[in-house]
Amino acid sequence: MSYFSLIYLGIFSLIISVLSFFNIIYSYYFNLYLNLDSYIYALILSLILGLIFLIKKKDNYKISIYHKIVTVISGYFILPIIISVPFYFSIYNISFLDSYFESISGFTSTGFSVFDNVKHLDESLILWRSSSQWIGGLYFLFSIILLIDVFDNSLKKSLTNFLSFNVSETLKQSSKILILYILLTFAIFVILNILDFRIFDSFNL
Repeated sequence: MSYFSLIYLGIFSLIISVLSFFNIIYSYYFNLYLNLDSYIYALILSLILGLIFLIKKKDNYKISIYHKIVTVISGYFILPIIISVPFYFSIYNISFLDSYFESISGFTSTGFSVFDNVKHLDESLILWRSSSQWIGGLYFLFSIILLIDVFDNSLKKSLTNFLSFNVSETLKQSSKILILYILLTFAIFVILNILDFRIFDSFNL
């Protein structure tokens, strides 16, 4: 894979590691030790892959729109492998294929599940499933910016004007999206708490 692809996937691998760490803290705080090891495995795997991806030597190849499309599609297959780790090592004894299906389902927010009743899962695994949906939404937004060249010229012009987008500002615009996404997540969390939802439910709605 090219330097560009590895950087793109490496960043999201590190984001997954942050979510893994959050799940570890949550499990410790609420004494949910049943699946704790699985989040540690996910944290280690995502950190290692993220760092390996990010240290590749930079190349000077021009990035084509087709290369961007392949990168985005690859992410939908590679990142769910990391996300599937807690499902596979959970107490529910599901196969790797089912774990992978569950992670892809969460990452793409399709709503399908291999579990008969998601509400009966332990809280930490429900939180992890919600985390996969959260990062999947973020990945989708980033991919729209990445694939902006796909749009026709008139639509592309309106989008680039709205986003102040050019090649040199890709990182800047991505940072804006990440900050806005986090702020919206926090705002929804606060609103749900004001409406007397349980803190756990606020995290997962």
